Amino acid sequence: MSVELNDLRDKIDEIDQSILSLITKRLELVAQVGEVKSLHGVPIYDPKRESSLLAKRRLDAEQAGISPNLIEDIFRRLMRESYANENGKGFKKIYNGQGSIVIVGGNGQMGRLFNRLFILSGYDVKILGSKNMHQAKEIVANAAAVIITVPINKTVDIINQLPELPNDCILTDFTSIKQIPLQTMLKKHPGPVVGLHPMFGPDVPNLAKQIIVYCDGRQAEKYQWLIEQMKIWGATLYPISASEHDKCMSFIQALRHFTSFTYGVNLQQEHANLEQLIALSSPIYRLELMMVGRLFAQDPQLYADIIMSSKQNIELIKHYYHRFGDMVKLIEQGDKEQFINYFNQVTQWFGDYAQRFIKESQSLLKLANDNRT
Repeated sequence: MSVELNDLRDKIDEIDQSILSLITKRLELVAQVGEVKSLHGVPIYDPKRESSLLAKRRLDAEQAGISPNLIEDIFRRLMRESYANENGKGFKKIYNGQGSIVIVGGNGQMGRLFNRLFILSGYDVKILGSKNMHQAKEIVANAAAVIITVPINKTVDIINQLPELPNDCILTDFTSIKQIPLQTMLKKHPGPVVGLHPMFGPDVPNLAKQIIVYCDGRQAEKYQWLIEQMKIWGATLYPISASEHDKCMSFIQALRHFTSFTYGVNLQQEHANLEQLIALSSPIYRLELMMVGRLFAQDPQLYADIIMSSKQNIELIKHYYHRFGDMVKLIEQGDKEQFINYFNQVTQWFGDYAQRFIKESQSLLKLANDNRT
């Protein structure tokens, strides 16, 4: 059996080498695609092309008697790598005017990410930070755009410290709350103003499929080139009012981070055996534990600022606290009928999204299981 098994494994190794060779050739072609896209200003992410390619490959797989899901998994991973390869070829510069991009806080992680993207697009980028703030007037004198990317608790003060900007200079910020920074920028600068919120961390390899929210401030026609530039990088730009944005962020960020924080504190204070939890976890619980652990691997000041950034966040968390208490009473009373009633109400509220989320989560669960050692 050993001889027969080794012979079969050798043949599999040969096929694997062929696969590696084909992937290398594919990535070489992708690099050429990136150069063409860069020349003509085509975004690195084309949702229609991706959808069409996956549909064709799934059909090919069915005709070949192979699992379409397997082939889709392989090609999605290939495409993620392809976007990263295209990203390194540079981008078309949308802005045709004069002036530099000034990133206030550009030495931070998010600042460095956008610094690289602007440089890849042919812009002159200047960094303004605590060490050269005394030169701010000189640095922003010919700025086409000034981007504020500093901690939440410093954003308003930094905006107010800015010197007078050129009339057509775009003033924007990357803060995860929008109403107060946007109001401050509108008071500070009479020219074009827009609030931006990159909905991702600085560790992303590229902006393909990433979302950047933008909240209109003033003179949209003059900041439109910045929006278009970010689309070229592959991002999806989502317009929303500052008030609606902050309301959504209370759920997406503040409440979610608070529940993860509280769960982590509870695990630690209950002296849970983390190694055993990981060993015994199902894929779904492993994912949940990952998200909690991910929070505690990052900057505590950042999450404190996000959670405590507004009274709206605090009120929402208090509502959650009271509902949590109500649910505790329900299970203490053993009221299974009311539990099922609440469950069905929420199921109805989710509607078709419930089944959609089951489908979308399946690939995540497979990945969590694959990563188990």
